Amino acid sequence: MPHSNPADPEYPDYARIPAALEVVPQDPRFSTRWHKHGYPSPFARWHFHPEYEVHLIQKGVGRYIVGDAVGRFAAGQVVFTGPQLPHDWISDLVRGESIHDRDVVLQFHDRWIRSCQSVMPELDALDPLLANATRGIEFQGETAAQAAHLLRDMGGTTGAGRIAVVFELLHLLSSAPEAERRYLSNEWIPTLDNPEAQRIISRAIEYVFENLTGDVRLSTAAALSGMSESTFSRFFKQASGHTFSAIVRRLRLAQACKLLELGADSVAEIAGTVGYQNLSNFNRQFLREHGCTPSEYRKSKRDRVF
Repeated sequence: MPHSNPADPEYPDYARIPAALEVVPQDPRFSTRWHKHGYPSPFARWHFHPEYEVHLIQKGVGRYIVGDAVGRFAAGQVVFTGPQLPHDWISDLVRGESIHDRDVVLQFHDRWIRSCQSVMPELDALDPLLANATRGIEFQGETAAQAAHLLRDMGGTTGAGRIAVVFELLHLLSSAPEAERRYLSNEWIPTLDNPEAQRIISRAIEYVFENLTGDVRLSTAAALSGMSESTFSRFFKQASGHTFSAIVRRLRLAQACKLLELGADSVAEIAGTVGYQNLSNFNRQFLREHGCTPSEYRKSKRDRVF
């Protein structure tokens, strides 16, 4: 039976790995980044980045994690994620198995698409798609099939031909019928059009991820941003739409969802792992965020058949 076994020393314990900031390299020949990679791969990990990403799974089955959503995937899945939204795709493998060219990925920065919009107002029609990407969008049916075709073909294009395919793909996704799109996660950090705000929010989120299992302090996040606590608190709320404490809570609970779905630890152990020293408080916060208890969440996810 294919599996990805956290107890096997050949596999990392995916459930426990905190999200890492991925630095997306820029090729001077292209304004967007297209690449393929296999699995396992350094690119296949629980991570986040300031770029948008259109992600195609070409082969295999397994579990995906997008924000606070955990589910199953199969070949042909197309997902569009927004800036700062953590994500990962974990394939079911037998020992020693690998998958060549499992993923096809297109990444582009918000400042690039906004610059394009400033000289091509027709692209303003993409705004609803970009806004909803903060939740992660899974495309299905004919939209997914056409998007997969465009993503594969994109790698063989250069120059204006590459740009034409990128815009054709974005137009396809933005005009997809509601019946062929599914929003995966609760709303995450909104897209920011201020580079300095992006930098500060990204650094704060990186700090939270680095310390998710321990002590996260507003004072430390403020110091990293070179601000007083009160200034940072106001800035973070205005820029992200959430208080800093709310983001910490959501990131901790998103990590808890991953542990409940992929791990074998007890609810009490998971509560401690994600920084909750009081089990009752953890259960209460989880219920408020997800509408069910941690035990109910784990049962509902594991009872689902792919």
